[in-house]
Amino acid sequence: MARLLMAALCQAGHEVILASRLRSRDGKGDPDLQRRIAERGIRFANRFADCCEGGKIASPDLWFTYHLYYKAPDHIGPRVAERLGIPYVAAEASNAPKRAVGPWAASHARIIDALGRTDLVVGFNSRDKACLLPCLGPKAAYLDLKPFVDGLPYPPRPSYGALARELGLAEGTPILLAVGMMRPGAKTESYALLAEALRLLPQDRRWALVIAGDGPARVSVERAFAPLGACVQFLGAVDPARLTGLYLGADILAWPAINEAFGMALLEAQAAGLPVVAGDVGGVPDIVTNGETGLLSPEGDAQAFAANLDLLLTDPARARRMGTAAREQANRLHSLEAASACLDEALGGVLARHGAGR
Repeated sequence: MARLLMAALCQAGHEVILASRLRSRDGKGDPDLQRRIAERGIRFANRFADCCEGGKIASPDLWFTYHLYYKAPDHIGPRVAERLGIPYVAAEASNAPKRAVGPWAASHARIIDALGRTDLVVGFNSRDKACLLPCLGPKAAYLDLKPFVDGLPYPPRPSYGALARELGLAEGTPILLAVGMMRPGAKTESYALLAEALRLLPQDRRWALVIAGDGPARVSVERAFAPLGACVQFLGAVDPARLTGLYLGADILAWPAINEAFGMALLEAQAAGLPVVAGDVGGVPDIVTNGETGLLSPEGDAQAFAANLDLLLTDPARARRMGTAAREQANRLHSLEAASACLDEALGGVLARHGAGR
C-alpha cells in the first residue's frame, strides 16, 4: 500500500521522495529497543532538517508518513514538519488505547503525540476512525480513502475450466483460492480457521483449494491442511503476473482475515471478478459488500465461514453474479486513478490551509 500511495501521488503530478528507510517496528514489546529506535529516528530527523535549512537539499512542501501504530511509531515526520514549518500527513494510522500501559506504552504515547500534530489523516479502515478523531488537533482533517489497486481493469476472465486443467483438476471442480503470507500470528490463525472450515463442509461437496503464499510458518500451515489431502495444492510464493492469473481463473477467494486491516488480496481478487468469502473484521466490510460482492462471517467463526463457502459452492450462478458485481465495484471505486484524484484534492486543501495560517 505504501508503494501504491506513492504511485497515486506521482499520478497526480507530485514529486515523491522516499526520505528514510528506518524500520521503527518493535514486534515484541521491548522498551529498550523502542528507545534505541527512537534515538535513531530523532537523529535522522535532525540531520534531514539541518540539510534542508542549510540548503544542501530542497525542503519538501509536505511530510507524508504511512502506517503508524503502536508497534511502529513515527519518530521522524512530526519533528521534521515542525522544524521546517510544513504540513504533516499520516496515512493508515491507528490508536489502540489499551496500549497506553504495558510494554508498548512509550510507543503508544508517540503515536498520540504524532496524531495531535497532523494536518491530515488518511484512513482506509472505517473502524479505526472512532479512536482516531479524538486524538487529532483542532485544525486537522480526516480523509476516508478507499483502498485501491493499480492496473485496473484486469484482463477478461479466461474460458471456464482453464485453471483447473492447468492444475490437473477434474473438470467442473470449483477452485477456492487463498492468498497470504505464512508467518506466525494472525496469518497462521487465518490458515488454521480456513482448514477447519473446509473440514466442516459436507463430505460429498466438490472443491479444490489452491494456496499462494510462503513464509517461516509454512510447516505449521501444511500440517493444518494435511487431513484434507490432495484437495489442497500449495504453490508457494508467486510473482504478480502469476497471482493475477490465479485470481482470474479461480472461482472463490476464501480468506478468514483474522485481525486483518482490510486485505489487499481481497480487493485484488474482486477486481479480477472473484466473489469473496471472508471474516467480518477491520476494514474488510469497506471493500467487500456483504451479500453483493461476497459473504462475510463473524471473525474466528469457522462454522459460519464454512456455511458461507457452502452457499457459493452449491450456487455457482450466485457466485458468478457476485464476482461480476465485485469487478464492477472495484473498477468504479478502487482504482489508482480514483485514489489519486481524491488524495490530490485533500493535499491541495492541506497546503492551502497551511499557507493561509502562516
